[in-house]
Amino acid sequence: MARRGLSDRNFDRINFFLVLFITLIIVYPLIFVISASISDPHAVNTGKMWLWPVDITFDGFKRVFQNKAIWLGYQNTIIYTIAGICIHLFILLPCAYALSRKELLAKKFFLWVILFTMLFNGGLIPTYLVVQNLQMLDTMWAIVIPGAVGAWSILVARSFFQQTIPDQLVEASKIDGASDIYLFIKVVLPLSMPIIAVMALFHAVALWNQYFNALIYLSDEKLFPLQLILRQILILNEANAGGSSAAAGQAQSFADQVKTASLVKYAVIIVSSLPLLIVYPFLQRFFVQGVLIGSVKE
Repeated sequence: MARRGLSDRNFDRINFFLVLFITLIIVYPLIFVISASISDPHAVNTGKMWLWPVDITFDGFKRVFQNKAIWLGYQNTIIYTIAGICIHLFILLPCAYALSRKELLAKKFFLWVILFTMLFNGGLIPTYLVVQNLQMLDTMWAIVIPGAVGAWSILVARSFFQQTIPDQLVEASKIDGASDIYLFIKVVLPLSMPIIAVMALFHAVALWNQYFNALIYLSDEKLFPLQLILRQILILNEANAGGSSAAAGQAQSFADQVKTASLVKYAVIIVSSLPLLIVYPFLQRFFVQGVLIGSVKE
């Protein structure tokens, strides 16, 4: 017993230091980016600022938020994210639930079709042609429709339904006269909040960070999501910082442009990431539970 107790304590110590090390690896970059976004760029570039802010300044955030396109980008991204989540869940949940039922005809065939899409896809050009032929270019649908549901999401949700929704509950509901649609809406969905929260968060992160589809399918700047606008701001500031400071009477010196570009770079990261960092703690409980249950192999 003494040996076992000592080995257990050593195991706990190893776990503690391992978790502490991983936590530091994750937390330090976050703190550094936040501190760098409000610190003097010279202190950041020379290594004087390595954790806490030095010579606090908010010029980077002022420069970012002075651009009116930022607010339009926030509006577009929020619309795309909310609409995308609704569409994705509307397709994903019924599909995953149907595949979890034993009575579904040709169940294995549909599963193989879904698994096939994990290995092969049409590629960028065929996808673009499909979006073009469906007349979705320069519309929000080009952002939220392509890739609405992935095979991985369907399989995880299907596993959750198999583990959580017992056959006895389904049979009892049908004996009481419940239809499949009524059963799904009134019985299954209320019991599936963990996996709904997980899938909503996964898709929300993907939609919020979406910029490549917007870069390919959107040409109207009024429809640009936040990520694409922030990318333009960052490129513009870097170009200004790398350009010439020749003209006399120029509003900003070359050194000021370099300073502003460095501040904007870190401020852009905060502006794009902060909303998700705020939302995540409220969904963490459902997130952990849904991932653990949904990842269990049948």
